[in-house]
Amino acid sequence: MMKALVLLGPGKPDTLQIAELPLPEPGPGEIRVRIHAAGLNPVDYKVAANGHPDWVYPFVPGVDGAGIVDAVGDGVTEWKPGDRAAYHGSFTKPGTFAEYAVTTAHTAARIPEELTFEEAAAFPCAGLTAYQALRRKMNLQEGQSVLIHAGAGGVGGYAIQLAKVFGASKILATASPANFDYVRGLGADEVIDYNTEDVHARVMELTDGLGVGLILNSVNRKTAQADLSMLAFGGQLAVIAGAPENVADFQPSTKTFSVHKLMLGGAHGSGNLRAERDLAVMAGEFMELLRTRRIQAMVTETLALEDVPAALTRMSERHVRGKMVVKF
Repeated sequence: MMKALVLLGPGKPDTLQIAELPLPEPGPGEIRVRIHAAGLNPVDYKVAANGHPDWVYPFVPGVDGAGIVDAVGDGVTEWKPGDRAAYHGSFTKPGTFAEYAVTTAHTAARIPEELTFEEAAAFPCAGLTAYQALRRKMNLQEGQSVLIHAGAGGVGGYAIQLAKVFGASKILATASPANFDYVRGLGADEVIDYNTEDVHARVMELTDGLGVGLILNSVNRKTAQADLSMLAFGGQLAVIAGAPENVADFQPSTKTFSVHKLMLGGAHGSGNLRAERDLAVMAGEFMELLRTRRIQAMVTETLALEDVPAALTRMSERHVRGKMVVKF
């Protein structure tokens, strides 16, 4: 048996409760990981609110985990018991808010000895989303300018650091005043108060009227629509929480641009083995940046499993910065 945090049905974070469940068994192509740390993410409470057709209750949420492989399924040759693994799991499968969890072997990545389990559990969902947006989709080049919304959050914080590493010429970010120093500390050159400032006016002022080359939006459709008018000629917009509703008819027609819609976890079950394997590839590349301390894991809170419901509630109210991690 194992200790786990479970949902007995769709609900808010405060409906989560501790339970004892049988250990999950890895099937063909899967590994079982003894979880040492698990990361908290918005998807944990967003999907829980309405549940998912594939869920069987009691259901264990949690998509990010790090720990030690303790069992492998048939056909698995790349992993053995004792290996250190980190992964971003499918939200349709039982997750990482438990002492043991199962995931597909080809989507997990090895944790370098220099990293703690907490560091490895903090980054997958948010960090790989930022990495996929800037590296895989928009292919940020040295000398380009970038605007990152919600700079104090997980995706935003990692994106700021990655933009710095990739050589962005100017990094703009939005945040509340209480997080200005924190966001600047991550590498932002300019921080804009999205509550009181005209974001469009400030962006155009800070870019001499040209607009920014790249924008990463993790907020909503409304701000994504406004982002189109802040792009430089040939600019790119990557969205996580909703694409602009008016793209085809956006004017002026002389402002050419590209829009990328991201859903990192969509790779799971897509039937695209290359996309699934790329989760492990990106995680390996990201952990190398962590290992060499070119970026930081941004772990701001370490929690006990019992603390997760309250922490997810705070996250849903946007009262957190950086990353919160459960330590087993």
